[in-house]
Amino acid sequence: MSLSKVTFTNNEGQTLSGRLELPADQHPHNFALFAHCFTCNKNLGAIRNISKGLTSQGFGVLRFDFTGLGESEGDFEDTNFSGNVEDLIAAADFLTQKYKAPSLLIGHSLGGAASIFAAAKISSIKAVATIGAPSNPKHVAHLLKSGIEEIKTTGKAIINLSGRDFTIKKQFLEDLETKSLPDVAKSLNKALLVMHSPQDTTVSIKNAEEIYQAAKHPKSFITLDDADHLLMKKEDSVYVGNVIAGWSSRYVNIPEEPRLRSQHNVVASLGNDEGFTTQMKVGNHYLVADEPESVGGKDFGPSPYEFVSAGLSACTAMTIKMYVARKGWDLQNVEVHTSYSKSHITDCENCEDPTARIDTFEREIKLEGNLDEKQITRILQIADKCPVHKTLHSKTQIITTLL
Repeated sequence: MSLSKVTFTNNEGQTLSGRLELPADQHPHNFALFAHCFTCNKNLGAIRNISKGLTSQGFGVLRFDFTGLGESEGDFEDTNFSGNVEDLIAAADFLTQKYKAPSLLIGHSLGGAASIFAAAKISSIKAVATIGAPSNPKHVAHLLKSGIEEIKTTGKAIINLSGRDFTIKKQFLEDLETKSLPDVAKSLNKALLVMHSPQDTTVSIKNAEEIYQAAKHPKSFITLDDADHLLMKKEDSVYVGNVIAGWSSRYVNIPEEPRLRSQHNVVASLGNDEGFTTQMKVGNHYLVADEPESVGGKDFGPSPYEFVSAGLSACTAMTIKMYVARKGWDLQNVEVHTSYSKSHITDCENCEDPTARIDTFEREIKLEGNLDEKQITRILQIADKCPVHKTLHSKTQIITTLL
């Protein structure tokens, strides 16, 4: 996963702070936008775990702080539900201008309600997922019940939520009263996933039923059994992220990578606009090779020399295991750590000079088991006899032809 800090402005000209997470091994095939819960922020542990689940499946994810929360500018007391919806639209515009229009919108709690409202106004959104969302925005008023009368009388009140004080103004409540989520859900015409815990004591599961009944197909419901409202248990938020990634793949456009074919054991394909990111078919397996960012690559996969080192490590471990198994020795585990002393890009710059560098592999072997000194010495000798080791030491030939 690649994480970077981003900022953009809302329609009031205030700067909102976000984090953009990208897949570690590919360009994102789609972008998702995340709306956090009421008075929360983008750095809630559950949000980070959900984002990781999506990036592991090729999505880019933007999570940001609503106006007046976290690192974003503005005063929370001057915000309302409609402002949250406008912030989501501004975030979608930012992605569209700088990266790619978002196709997936995810909202947690009140952010789930805001996501449904925002999705109706963002044409690029193909799928919406809500987590513990209220069926009507005004449901959040019950969290403010300790100060409702004061708000109505004086126009505002200080409310303590999750150990923090927030000033809530009358306009916030009035804005909630004008919003009907069922009406919006009925005309959404986008795929909807409703996720909710039967044990949610903050927003009862009855809300999930009301959202689901109001929405048109395609719609899905998944129960988050035994989870709390904020998904405080890591396994719950990890599960949510993985499920959303899998579910949304039916509704967003994920380009199918052309499958490489070859009569050879390995084929590598590199397009003109891909930098050093190289698609590979190795045996029956599809891999990606790349260069580090320090030499102009994107680090989406191992470098060519890392692949060579990987082959040496794997072959060494396998050779040792086969030998020890025949001998019946007590070897529980073997680790082979290998490094190459030259960078591929430097070597390539001097490839016409055969004496420019000496190839050096540093290999360290860790053995776990009940072995005596004589056995260990013999195992180290066997390590030098692994086929890849012998290939690297032997004179080889490469016959090149043009297809």
